[in-house]
Amino acid sequence: MGVRHFLQFKDLSLEELMHVFARTRWIKDRFKRYERYWPLTDRTLVMIFEKQSTRTRLSFEAGMQQLGGNAVFLSTRDSQLGRGEPVEDAAQVISRMSDIVMIRTFEQEILERFAGVSRVPVINGLTNEYHPCQILADIYTFIEQRGDIRGKTVAWIGDSNNVCNTWLQAAELLDFNVHVSTPPGYEVEPERAGLYGTDHYEEFRDPMGAARGADLVTTDVWTSMGFEAENDERKRDFEDWQVDAEMMRVANKGALFMHCLPAHRGEEVAAEVIDGPHSVVWDEAENRLHTQKALMEFLVLGKIKESRE
Repeated sequence: MGVRHFLQFKDLSLEELMHVFARTRWIKDRFKRYERYWPLTDRTLVMIFEKQSTRTRLSFEAGMQQLGGNAVFLSTRDSQLGRGEPVEDAAQVISRMSDIVMIRTFEQEILERFAGVSRVPVINGLTNEYHPCQILADIYTFIEQRGDIRGKTVAWIGDSNNVCNTWLQAAELLDFNVHVSTPPGYEVEPERAGLYGTDHYEEFRDPMGAARGADLVTTDVWTSMGFEAENDERKRDFEDWQVDAEMMRVANKGALFMHCLPAHRGEEVAAEVIDGPHSVVWDEAENRLHTQKALMEFLVLGKIKESRE
């Protein structure tokens, strides 16, 4: 298959995404039945963190171990990357000592420079621009709960950040619609989002309009990592963009609520929503583990044939 990377959601084709979702279901089922599945025995995942994390580190580290491999944690604070070693030099060395690399950093350019010379697959664990592993898990969670997402409507309420950008990419590949509502000054930037076109999303000034008729309502914190200096200003700008019970009532009956976590109850989401019957945030968080296992299996081994199952 050659070296494949997952730097943006659109790096996988529709067919490949469907394969990863099918493998996720199979791998998760084996996990729930306590059946060992070690396709990556003696393989090593290197995890490079410039941004802090709970879910990303735990899901990748535990996931690699559950696939029979080993995971090595590197912080830029504790490695030569934090002392000015060129990204390309680090990539040459790290990719000769490992089988797959996950990077969680600030700028997408850093990730692309690393992948450009890497001998092994590189996964985007989060950048300022995109968060493809999160949306992989979110879409799998929707499929698990409600079936095919094709033709459905996702309402994004809040900042047009890396998670929003990735939802927009996913909509074009998987043929669903995204209603985006942001405060003035925080609108979607199509070029930054890496969109092919604008056929699968619509912007709404009123967040209630975006949520009306949605099959899934989702949001994120108002202040992402790296924007802490803007926190007070953002709280004022976003105060009318809280996902609350009234907003969920105008969505479709049976609509789901998702949040990539961590969440701030009383800010971007009301406690009655995130802790209520619409919420699937804990299933969503767990599915980071299973979708990433399927993704690593695919990137390292290619498509697993039915005969191997």
